Amino acid sequence: MTTPSIQRPTTTAFFVQAAVSFGLSLAALMIGIMKLPVGPWERGFLALGLVFVVSSAFTLAKCVRDRQEVEEVTNRVDKARIDKILIEQDVFKPGHI
Repeated sequence: MTTPSIQRPTTTAFFVQAAVSFGLSLAALMIGIMKLPVGPWERGFLALGLVFVVSSAFTLAKCVRDRQEVEEVTNRVDKARIDKILIEQDVFKPGHI
């Protein structure tokens, strides 16, 4: 007996919307940093901060996804154990209760 996946598939429209949104926000911030009336050191500091924020956001998203996958596997193992115990019980056996 297989259980259906808990995770819902991502639609193409949602994926495209997320990718376009990320690209536009990243481009807007890079243009904003380039047009800012500050020196090259300040611009470099802001650009480096942007790189760290983007990379840490991807890392956090990966960690959240990995944790959800582990919980899903654990839930499936627990369900399989409970199913096995229930199948092994013979409720019609005399003196069961």
